[in-house]
Amino acid sequence: MPAWHSANSDVKGFNMEEKNIRKYAQLMHDLDLTGLELCENGTTLRLERSSKNAPSAAVPVMAAAPAVEATAAVEDGTISISSPMVGVFYASPAENQEAFVTVGDKVHRGDVICIIESMKLMNEITSDYDGIITEICVGNQQVVDYGHPLFRIRKEEA
Repeated sequence: MPAWHSANSDVKGFNMEEKNIRKYAQLMHDLDLTGLELCENGTTLRLERSSKNAPSAAVPVMAAAPAVEATAAVEDGTISISSPMVGVFYASPAENQEAFVTVGDKVHRGDVICIIESMKLMNEITSDYDGIITEICVGNQQVVDYGHPLFRIRKEEA
């Protein structure tokens, strides 16, 4: 069975077996823990995982990122706003708060319409258009790829 060894440990004999690490990872999942720290023979092993909950206020937020250029207008006159990056889509700033936008909401150019978490950074996605949200194409906490449609908006002329 493979064992994990600490390369920078001064103490010989640090030997954490993979099956034990997997047990701790399962325990973290079962108890919904985001971190676990183990010490053995003076060496520390830290396990971390993403939380399934919405982002908290303590997480750094990058400057608002404009959505990817909207794809061509669909036959019904709406425009698709696509994801500018790979990440996790969040419809609201926190789990117990209202969504940034809902179907039927009027938005203006520059309004924050969602957050995409990428590499532990929360990126506010803004609307490039004035208009009305006609469809939300993804679910909260869904993983999205670059160019994945996030919203459909009926563009309003100024």
